Amino acid sequence: MKRSPLLPIFLTVFVDVLGLTLVLPLLPFYALHFGASPLVVGCLAATYAVCQLISGPILGRISDDVGRKPTLLVSQLGTFIGFIVLGSANSLWMLFASRIIDGSTAGNLSIAQAYISDSTKPEDRTRAFGFIGIAFGTGFLIGPAVSGLLASKFGFAAPAYAAAGLSALSIVLTATMLPKQDPKAKSDAPRRSLNFGRFLKRALPRRRLLEFFAFTTAFSTLVGGLALYLHERFNFGVEQTGYVYALSGLIGALVQGGIIGRLARSLGEARLSLLGFATMALGYAFLGAAHTIPVLVVLIAVAAFGSAVARPSLTTLLTKSVGPSEQGAVLGVSQSLSGISQIMGPIVAGWLIGTSRLTAYGLVAGGCAMVGALLVRRPHLELETAA
Repeated sequence: MKRSPLLPIFLTVFVDVLGLTLVLPLLPFYALHFGASPLVVGCLAATYAVCQLISGPILGRISDDVGRKPTLLVSQLGTFIGFIVLGSANSLWMLFASRIIDGSTAGNLSIAQAYISDSTKPEDRTRAFGFIGIAFGTGFLIGPAVSGLLASKFGFAAPAYAAAGLSALSIVLTATMLPKQDPKAKSDAPRRSLNFGRFLKRALPRRRLLEFFAFTTAFSTLVGGLALYLHERFNFGVEQTGYVYALSGLIGALVQGGIIGRLARSLGEARLSLLGFATMALGYAFLGAAHTIPVLVVLIAVAAFGSAVARPSLTTLLTKSVGPSEQGAVLGVSQSLSGISQIMGPIVAGWLIGTSRLTAYGLVAGGCAMVGALLVRRPHLELETAA
């Protein structure tokens, strides 16, 4: 009987997201412990994105040539080693080394998605990707809270070693349960660098890519500096910060699992993305001026709602802006733009917070979301088709 790939793929994505969310509230405090400035903390967060931006296309091509399963195993091994180095760090350079190792092999999610695309029928693909969405949402919901509890009780190394243990389990499951596939034939599709020019020359795809870039820049700026901001403004430690991230994950899970479909049907993707951008801008911009915990909780909830409805609606609009044969390529370009945002956002946030510009930190993140809202609001391109 043919084994389903969904369980090991589910665990792969879950571990990948759990590792990310274990690091999100932990890494800034870990770096501060070794004497890093807020700007250096931002550079540390950006290091992973830089390495991932370089390695992602390379791993994708390797997986086409040698197969998804061996490439996925190598990627998982890199994640495992990165977590071990993070847990055993006794100086700042080891934190950077852990992020470089993890980022240089960070193909877990993209290879897992490619595996599902290869092994499922088109009519079953949405359900399969929905299964992966559950893994993503679950990891983001519980990861930060677990990280905060482990770090507060057992020290900064504990969340990293816990993530390493889960990563090792994921490697075993992939090796023993994931069916092997034959390598894909080499693709004749244009390289991603050429895809940039191909889509930016056309008005509607260009507009959708700019909207997505505005979203990822706003989100990366906010998330890249959130732990530092909470530490500076409210004197939060890693445990309290983990709860804030978990609250954001809970709001996102409730939206994604409950009302997003009804909102999309009643409003349409364009209006829904505008609503998302507007609430992001509101939550982000006023966050920098929050001085009480109740106000903080309300603003985090508003911001989390905005990002939860903006991302899927923007992704849908992006895929609708091109023909079916170009959807993979345009999503690849959007991933590259997301990588650029994940480099810029944490560095800008770290510099602003390090120079005590906490209000400006929120305004910059909110301003990026407002730019996205203005792009969505432009009416004269609505009738354009994906020529």
